Amino acid sequence: MSQSVDRALSILPLLAEGPADLGKVADRLGVHKSTALRLLRTLDEHGLVYRQSDQRYRLGARLFALAQEAVENLDVREIAHPHLVRLNESCGHTVHLAVYEDGEVLYLDKVDSRYPVRMYSRIGRPVALTVAAVAKLLLADLPEAERRTVAGGLDYPLYTPRSTPNAPAFLRELAKVREQGWATDLGGHEESINCVAAPIRGADGKVAAALSVSAPNVVVGADELLTLLPLVRRTADAVSAEYSGRPPENDPAKEPA
Repeated sequence: MSQSVDRALSILPLLAEGPADLGKVADRLGVHKSTALRLLRTLDEHGLVYRQSDQRYRLGARLFALAQEAVENLDVREIAHPHLVRLNESCGHTVHLAVYEDGEVLYLDKVDSRYPVRMYSRIGRPVALTVAAVAKLLLADLPEAERRTVAGGLDYPLYTPRSTPNAPAFLRELAKVREQGWATDLGGHEESINCVAAPIRGADGKVAAALSVSAPNVVVGADELLTLLPLVRRTADAVSAEYSGRPPENDPAKEPA
């Protein structure tokens, strides 16, 4: 990278801290004011910085527009898919990616198990909101008032004896999921199917999608499936880092209680 480009780009994080005058920019870059002014004028011409009436510079509207456009054009499925494939190759079980849209949680991607027993989930189909691990993660991230509204408007079919029975129980489960940062469905939808899931977060820190690993009891029991949770969380963190443009967190994945 040329020195001029490097210096120009160094101005942007400085102005992200707040407006700065020419002297402060020059001092931060370690250059003469004339050099800093030339760089600022170039950025100003492209709308990336803006000179205020007090002669201080701030980030320009064009920069925010470009950032918004980039976010809107991000495809979480495209970013996540290679990670889902690697996760599937590591564990052999069915891997799902799901998103929350218009009051439904939908499967956006799926990598099938390598075992003969297959799940009947389909890309584009909605999941059972009150029991699915991916749904719990996505709904748990909603603001409290919205969570309560959603929970209060749901039906609570008893698919199995382990299904969530009512809104108060569901809200308690969502609070737990929100606190621990992962979710499970241990026979809540189908007695023979267990699932562990972790969130994918965007640049704003909000849950943009959820990925999960599911397996039938005949292949692996619930306790053994739970041992995959750190791997699932690391995969979700890797997708989050790529999707959000932030480096992955170094904190070790929490073990299930």
